[in-house]
Amino acid sequence: MPDHHARLTALREQLARLPLDGFVVPLTDEHMSEYVGAYAQRLAWLTGFQGSAGTAVVLPEGAAIFTDGRYTLQVREQVSAEDWQFVDVPQSSVAAWLAAHAKDGARIGYDPWLHTRAWLTEAKAALAEKGTVLVPVDTNPVDAVWPDRPAPSDARLTVHRDAVAGVNSAAKRAGIADWLADKRADAVVLSALDSIAWALNVRGGDVDHTPVALAYAIVGSDGTTDLFVAPEKIDDAVRQHLGNAVRIHDRSAFAGALAGYAGKRVVADPERAVSAIFDALEAGGATIVPLRDPVVLQKALKNPAEVAGHRAAAARDGAALTRFLRWVESECIKGGQTELSAAARLLAFRQDSGVLLDLSFPSISATGAHGAIPHYHVTEQSNAPILPGQLYLIDSGGQYADGTTDVTRVMPIGAPTPEMRDRFTRVLKGHIAIATAVFPDGTMGGQIDAFARRPLWEAGLDFAHGTGHGIGSYLAVHEGPQRIAKPDYPGGAALEPLRAGMMLSNEPGYYKAGEYGIRIENLLLIEARVVAGADPDRVMLGFETLTFAPIERDLIEPALLTPDELSWLDAYHASVIAVIGPLLQGDDAAWLTRKCARIG
Repeated sequence: MPDHHARLTALREQLARLPLDGFVVPLTDEHMSEYVGAYAQRLAWLTGFQGSAGTAVVLPEGAAIFTDGRYTLQVREQVSAEDWQFVDVPQSSVAAWLAAHAKDGARIGYDPWLHTRAWLTEAKAALAEKGTVLVPVDTNPVDAVWPDRPAPSDARLTVHRDAVAGVNSAAKRAGIADWLADKRADAVVLSALDSIAWALNVRGGDVDHTPVALAYAIVGSDGTTDLFVAPEKIDDAVRQHLGNAVRIHDRSAFAGALAGYAGKRVVADPERAVSAIFDALEAGGATIVPLRDPVVLQKALKNPAEVAGHRAAAARDGAALTRFLRWVESECIKGGQTELSAAARLLAFRQDSGVLLDLSFPSISATGAHGAIPHYHVTEQSNAPILPGQLYLIDSGGQYADGTTDVTRVMPIGAPTPEMRDRFTRVLKGHIAIATAVFPDGTMGGQIDAFARRPLWEAGLDFAHGTGHGIGSYLAVHEGPQRIAKPDYPGGAALEPLRAGMMLSNEPGYYKAGEYGIRIENLLLIEARVVAGADPDRVMLGFETLTFAPIERDLIEPALLTPDELSWLDAYHASVIAVIGPLLQGDDAAWLTRKCARIG
């Protein structure tokens, strides 16, 4: 087992040598990614925390780790309370904690390649009164004490075919050039890895489960692009695909290239471009135009080819999941299965398609109390047996060339309790409320989030995560800018207007600490909706459900569902049979038919 106390001690000794009175360790990379390569997993190495979002602060006499409601239980299981104070966000923040705990006049280090300007501004303001200063470091001190730190991936780029992308790269870059002209700007820095992948119609293998490559790009007002990537990652096929309008440079040349825009107006995204990018542009004499990366919204608005691709991916993925759910019902009651063996079985079912490229994230295979940890990550150490009387939750997805999937189902191992059925049905009611929502164009995700929570609120219950996130097209499983969440969700994503063509997850849940977890997740497409009698000039939107797999009928309490909710459930299950039934045979097909029989 890693000695995380020794690692913390080594970091403190390194800080004393610099000298610094503290250091901030976020879980991200130089591209502000949610999921990062092994070389950037500094938070996990230092603390043992395996979640996908968090930050640590180390002081000479204290340390804290900051996580949101998804990880309240997980962080306490994985991180030593003797070494670390657990701090919940957004109730508190790194800046507020430092203001309360750092000594007056302290020098707190930060890596400018791992923080945004906005974070830096907030932290400086919070610390100013104490005379505490934030000090940028040239070399991350965690790296200095991480002896076996992995090297960045050397995976090669691949071409994402125009047939599944729907629009070729030249057209996408021309669209960016038009956008730059409208903003009177000369260039835009693309630092988000999925933006680069989308704009150039390339994919990579540098981040587990997210098909992106470590790179930067600068797109000019004529559409020509400078791509900064390790040259050995580019083969002849990719070079030919990119063409002469994309100039290839070594990734290490990126920072220096930013100095070449003196007198130019350069767009940099305040949310996605790190502080070091802003620093380099300013030092080089560029005028920074702080606007959102133009790819972000275009990428979120799926074109017909991307929608068609997702439908195909969702059908084959739903068939694999259905085979797995039947296996869970028949095999796990016998004993001998664990969270890891179940996850491996689902992977095998997905691989049977012959076209699975990867999982879209590490499967959340959680039984019993582990199900109450929304983003639980099973390891050899945490692996638990699946036992009778438990609820088993599986949240998983696949990466296919034509689409990315993400789906959650819950199965009872044996007979569920009345409480389990009540809670599951309330979650289902919230899921249906989102699935059937109709709303004006421009409505924000934060305005409909309560639809999913009301059935739980009525019983004095709630869940501590968002209700829905965007999803990529053979890209990141979590994609912005849209989100269904409480209006105060960090980053303002819940205030993004919802638009036709966006995809979102629909995943309300309920979690009883120490006992079980419930979540029902499908993916949705926002589409125009005709409403009889509506104002003639008002555009209305609604959702089309894209995910097809049975919702466990033994966990449903029909008496809690309204006639309309029962009708939705029966119609949904009829669609499940229509979409994935032809992909199943024999006992799998018969089981699906039984599970999707009318309830209403």
